[in-house]
Amino acid sequence: MADSSFKRVVIFASGSGSNAQRLMEYFDNHASIRIVALFSNNPEAFALERARKFNIPAQVFTREAFRNGTVLEQVKTFNPDLVVLAGFLWLVPAHFIAAYPNKIINIHPALLPKFGGKGMHGHFVHEAVLQQKEKESGITIHYVNEYYDQGAAIYQHVCPVELEDTPELLAKRVLALEHEHLPRVVEMLLQEQK
Repeated sequence: MADSSFKRVVIFASGSGSNAQRLMEYFDNHASIRIVALFSNNPEAFALERARKFNIPAQVFTREAFRNGTVLEQVKTFNPDLVVLAGFLWLVPAHFIAAYPNKIINIHPALLPKFGGKGMHGHFVHEAVLQQKEKESGITIHYVNEYYDQGAAIYQHVCPVELEDTPELLAKRVLALEHEHLPRVVEMLLQEQK
């Protein structure tokens, strides 16, 4: 099968990259989908090391390069069919979104529109869920627009909030959902593309 027949995914990650790793594992030797690059705004991100282990090109970029279009031009060289933000913390510039309409998705560790917005990531989300005494939490996979966590939802999965939950326990349960559902939703979106 020629490489051009594969659907191509570029991942953006800022931290550990466990979702990036899960995507790399899931699509390693996939019949029709390839992870072709990982970009990070954090030179210390463990996600970079995870990508290297899969022989996936990994690039670090600055805020200036993200804003001035340099990163967009680099991403274009990989000709992605989908861009996946997997634990990526910066707001995506409007010119980048315009270049890939409805082809940039994000995974958020809560049931949006609750507990979204600037600064709402990782343990901050789980702490807020517990402080508000929510009965359930979960994940939202959504399209990316110019605002934090406001793009249209593609998929949500709910999990209970237990009485004994700490932010760490809730985070573990939610992360398991992310690892289970993100690859499947990426696969579904790419298989629906013409």
